[in-house]
Amino acid sequence: MANWNDRWVIPHDGGWAVAKEDRERVSAKFDTQAEAIDRGREIVRNAGGGELTVLAENGQIRQKDTVGAGHDDPKSAG
Repeated sequence: MANWNDRWVIPHDGGWAVAKEDRERVSAKFDTQAEAIDRGREIVRNAGGGELTVLAENGQIRQKDTVGAGHDDPKSAG
């Protein structure tokens, strides 16, 4: 059963997007998969934690990550 916080990184219009499962609209679009993964993790973390599923260009599941809740951004530390 999917969690409301779960997100998918999917191929989209020649780039990559972050979307909820079974949603036609995407919440963010990016040129690279890495950028989409970073944003997807941030969205899931800020929503309280959940799963991030990353698809390959062929539509197969490439990886699944459990993302914990939290609001700390390690890039802004310092």
